[in-house]
Amino acid sequence: MSAQDAFIFTSNKKKVAIPFELVNNLIIFPIEVNGIKLNFLLDTGVEETILFSLRENDEVQLYNTERIMLRGLGTQDAVEGLKSKKNTLSLHGLECKNQEILVILDETFNFSSSLGVVVNGIIGYHFFENNFVKIDYIRKKLYVYNPRKLDKEKIINGYKSYPITIEKCKPYISSEVGMNEQPIPAKLLLDTGNSDAVWLFQNRSSAIAVPEKNFEDFLGRGFSGDIFGKKARIYNFAISNFEFEKPLVAFPDTLSIKNVKMVDKRLGSIGGEIFRRFSVVFDYKEKQLYLRKNKDFDDPFHYNMSGIVLHHAGLQWVQAERIDNNSSANTVKIDFGSAPLEMKYKFELKPVYEIVSVRKNSPADKIGLKSGDVLIAINGVQSYKYSLQDINEILKSEAGRNIVLEVDRKSTVIKYKFRLENIL
Repeated sequence: MSAQDAFIFTSNKKKVAIPFELVNNLIIFPIEVNGIKLNFLLDTGVEETILFSLRENDEVQLYNTERIMLRGLGTQDAVEGLKSKKNTLSLHGLECKNQEILVILDETFNFSSSLGVVVNGIIGYHFFENNFVKIDYIRKKLYVYNPRKLDKEKIINGYKSYPITIEKCKPYISSEVGMNEQPIPAKLLLDTGNSDAVWLFQNRSSAIAVPEKNFEDFLGRGFSGDIFGKKARIYNFAISNFEFEKPLVAFPDTLSIKNVKMVDKRLGSIGGEIFRRFSVVFDYKEKQLYLRKNKDFDDPFHYNMSGIVLHHAGLQWVQAERIDNNSSANTVKIDFGSAPLEMKYKFELKPVYEIVSVRKNSPADKIGLKSGDVLIAINGVQSYKYSLQDINEILKSEAGRNIVLEVDRKSTVIKYKFRLENIL
């Protein structure tokens, strides 16, 4: 693999700082692809650079394309895509001039609606392979250090180091999973593109079993469709001396992972709900991971206790305020016959949130909420005043909390009341 496959510095700077959005424990930041700025998810769990969800105004020129079939996580078969070569990616003084890009043509493969922010692609191995990269989850910044001017000892002062392996361009670490009081050694993928704390695969070890207290859940979406499984709490999880009590763990069903080619002895993944509790440094060249816990280290492991999954279902025009007649805002004419009345209002585009699934036997299911219901208000506040992440935080806040939802079901407004219920 040539150096041009990776990001390199275009200046003599010691480092670059890249601001990012943190949404549902996932890192999203802009990269220019052949001169067009797009939003990417940073995902150590993928080798390829991938594009999807391109809008009509995203006129990206891609070179040397050929049709391919893509397989991965999910319950469906392979999906059609394109492979493009010799593309240029750039950001903040970093550049990659010979990047291969995979393009998913399936329009239903869409992270934007489930995250509530625009995501056009995924980038993984090529962002890390040539550089020393620090992720500061508190400041929401990526720091990429110039290998020609690297003062490693200064950067990792106060961090604890752990050996990792890089297999098929992905990082793995040895950890311990406590299904009960007896820890189980577990080789796990370090996966910043997974929002959960830990995934464990039942079919990879007889020692991995779903605890009796669990619930069925939608875990996300992969190349090959939706991913389903169960969630439960295990006794503990540890990376050396960093230990977490009663973490929430996902157990994907075997159908969802049937297309994934596992490396030897892999039992699962570590995701963003663990990473966000640290400042994290990846050193792929020296096969090292550095961790330093941050102020969020002791946060409890919450989950959505309502049972509903929402997604961003588009935009609506919302009347923000009535303004004076000198403004250039929208004018509404009301005709009373002889004397039409003109009033000026300011309208703004706001998000629409729709329920896409309801967990069986959950509080939302028991009171009759349904897939397709459009959220109007939550606890008396219009839903468009919240981001999707804000709403999800409310729905996993604390057991016993009263929730009042107003929804539009086929043009009929219905109000529902329920309490968040902890079943684990």
